[in-house]
Amino acid sequence: MSLLATARQFVKNRIAPDFHDKRLAGLEGLSLAAVLKRKNPYLFKAKAVASAPDLVKQLLLAHLSSQEETLFGAFLEGLAIHICHHAYGGQKSTAEGIDLEFTRAAKRYIVSIKSGPNWGNASQIAKMTQNFDKARRIAGPNIHVIAINGCCYGKDASPAKKRNYIKLCGQDFWHLISGEPLLYQEIIDPLGHEARQRNNEFEEAFGRLHTRFTMQFTQDFCRPDASIDWDQLVALNSKAQSLWQP
Repeated sequence: MSLLATARQFVKNRIAPDFHDKRLAGLEGLSLAAVLKRKNPYLFKAKAVASAPDLVKQLLLAHLSSQEETLFGAFLEGLAIHICHHAYGGQKSTAEGIDLEFTRAAKRYIVSIKSGPNWGNASQIAKMTQNFDKARRIAGPNIHVIAINGCCYGKDASPAKKRNYIKLCGQDFWHLISGEPLLYQEIIDPLGHEARQRNNEFEEAFGRLHTRFTMQFTQDFCRPDASIDWDQLVALNSKAQSLWQP
């Protein structure tokens, strides 16, 4: 089987259990209190959200967006490792902060995989560079190690960074780990495998959860006139258990 066929087969086989199933399971295990405690009530007040159904829906969508980014990021990391394994014998790394290791053209690559180019703040980037330095020391002075911050989508006009790594995004990243310049396009089509059916299932579950949470929210956080009791909502989210004295 060719590398492209292997990549497409992996996507078709793993997109359901690694993304769709976990996405649905995340709905089924969700509680209203957990969502309310994790999201910023001040933001929704500033957006002039006025009705319980609208607020609950926006809270759910914000929660699910974060969850989906995490799930799909893990799926793409697995896909990248799978592709590189078939192309260059790449393996998931055991080194701290390193996701993938492989050798290509007598050069040893260590890769920290991220979903997109705008993934971290200054301290997170500094931690990544520290992990690259540590991995180089472990490899020893006789091994030429090239550190890569690989981003599964996006672009970066200046891949050579000031510190100790190269940032490769989108086509450049997939080309590096596979040797196939058009792989970044080849993997998009099978992502739609069973997507319509699974999305219909998810939307039905989302609708039921939205209805149930709206009823619960109206009972617990709305006044008799059905307006949102923002004081009570903020208290659930932010009230101190014991007031700190300066």
